[in-house]
Amino acid sequence: MPDFITMNKKLGIAVVSILSSSFLFAQDPADAIRFSWLTSQGTARAQSLGGATTALGGDITALYSNPAGLGFYKTSELVLTPGFHAMDNNSTYRGNTSNDFKNGFTYGPIGLVYAMPNYNNSKWKNTTLGVSISRAANFNNNIYTSGSNNQSSYSEKYLDQLIRNNATNLDDAVWDYPYGASLGLNTYLIDPTFDNDNQLDGYISNASVGTGLNQRHIVDTRGGISDFSIGVGTNYNDVFYFGGSININRLTFTRTSTFTEEDATNNTNNDFNYFTAVDYLNTNGAGASVKLGIMAKPTEALRVGVSFHSPSWYSFKDTYTAELTTDTEGYEGVKRQSSLDLNEGYAGEFDYRYRSPMKFGVGAAYFFGANEDITSQKGFVTADLEFINYTNSSFKAQNNNTADRQYFQDLNNTIDNVFKSSISARIGGELKFSTFMVRAGFAYYGNPYTGAYFYNIPGHNTTASRTNISGGLGWRNKGVFVDLAYVYQMIRDAYYPYVLDENDFDVARLKSSNVNILLTVGFKF
Repeated sequence: MPDFITMNKKLGIAVVSILSSSFLFAQDPADAIRFSWLTSQGTARAQSLGGATTALGGDITALYSNPAGLGFYKTSELVLTPGFHAMDNNSTYRGNTSNDFKNGFTYGPIGLVYAMPNYNNSKWKNTTLGVSISRAANFNNNIYTSGSNNQSSYSEKYLDQLIRNNATNLDDAVWDYPYGASLGLNTYLIDPTFDNDNQLDGYISNASVGTGLNQRHIVDTRGGISDFSIGVGTNYNDVFYFGGSININRLTFTRTSTFTEEDATNNTNNDFNYFTAVDYLNTNGAGASVKLGIMAKPTEALRVGVSFHSPSWYSFKDTYTAELTTDTEGYEGVKRQSSLDLNEGYAGEFDYRYRSPMKFGVGAAYFFGANEDITSQKGFVTADLEFINYTNSSFKAQNNNTADRQYFQDLNNTIDNVFKSSISARIGGELKFSTFMVRAGFAYYGNPYTGAYFYNIPGHNTTASRTNISGGLGWRNKGVFVDLAYVYQMIRDAYYPYVLDENDFDVARLKSSNVNILLTVGFKF
């Protein structure tokens, strides 16, 4: 099992994770989730309907849900969707509850739909081209966790690393683990031990576990996934609709993890006051995927749709550093060291690939008062089901290094054991009053975890869910439309501040609420 940021001297990898609130632990199989456990994206209209647009059509959101919906367009339009989000996080760790929050601006689809009617007598009524950029995931977040611990210390992961790698040469150990144990040795957070013959026989931590530690963990994340999509939809005899889109994904992610342990006593003679470990990761990457869809309108009132989203194939580059500051009081005082000191001033780098799981969706929509004159419609209800198998997530090294390949094989095997298939459900409805609309929606994104014990340790099982409750208003008149959406998201998840081979460690339970407000302004021409 690899350590927190690096697996060994050569690998030094930080494989990223999207664990609900979006932060990384390279030793945790939940790294795969951050890129794939995503809620639906779309305009304010689509979001206020719970994201249930697989069978709806006539909205630029079709590029990201079911491209066949582009075939419903009869006129062209320009769309802008600015937004605002606010995240509030409550974490419970060793019986203590902590809170943190973050807010900022975001955006939904910004793009152009160009409809090309066929004026011949062909049954192919029209073809529509759509181009848009949209925010698929927002990683801007703060997590704060704190608690008292007299069972284990974060510093023990350094001991595990040395034991795991059979580090019997102390001269090598102070250099070979620049993102982990070497920092602990060089700041005297951990010390070597010797037998009666003055031979190295192990390592110990100077953190005062027995008398208690006050632990704090702050995780600050920034970035997101932006999707650039270009798609086409066609209309056959106003009954069948076909479409496809190509999506280019751009991902940026920055994570700063700060873990602090302090002596819980006032003893100034026990050779430990505090330490602070700061790990920094920056991930940049690009990917691509394909989305296909079919819709049918057997009657004016009923629409059904099926969609397929291929995996996104990503290429990533990680850049990372680590820093440790330790105060051992009268023993060695305050010492600080960075991984840059051990790497001639260079940050660690690693290139790798990631494949997200594919998705299948089905949906239906029923329109009230429907006939060929759409102005007579009184409203509609729409619902989706989406299937995704999270075990199809996988990582792959971009080189032929044997250790790298073995690491990813082990990680992918763990993903197969820890994750499972999940079904998401979305439903929404709209009431129409001439030029004014009222909307509401609901979405549930199911648990991606099997509930299996993490690392075969009883009690370390994880469940998670995301639930969206949404509402919105719309106005349309003379080629101009304005939509407003309010989405309240409830998230249940968990993460491990650190993982140990030889001692107990604890899970932090997360309850988060996320508010998204979107405004879509569009112009038909």
